[in-house]
Amino acid sequence: MLRFILTGYIESALLQAEYDKLDEGTFSGRIPPCKGVIAFGNTLRECEDELRSTLEDWVLVGLKLGHSLPIIAGYDLNQEPSHESMATL
Repeated sequence: MLRFILTGYIESALLQAEYDKLDEGTFSGRIPPCKGVIAFGNTLRECEDELRSTLEDWVLVGLKLGHSLPIIAGYDLNQEPSHESMATL
């Protein structure tokens, strides 16, 4: 698990992304555990970038509004972060 919880959450969620090529040649992407996180792009790369941006915004809004976010790869953003004392470092 990454030391940076938000980075780890985002990266792990993106590993679960599903992409489709649409009839007109554009792409759509979604992250199934993250309801409503969907993006579109003219290229796969553009779609990936848009999906990352959408996911980041979704997480930040969810945290601000106190929504329950899915636990992804062991990352639970619903709990207050624990702080290690300086003596344990």
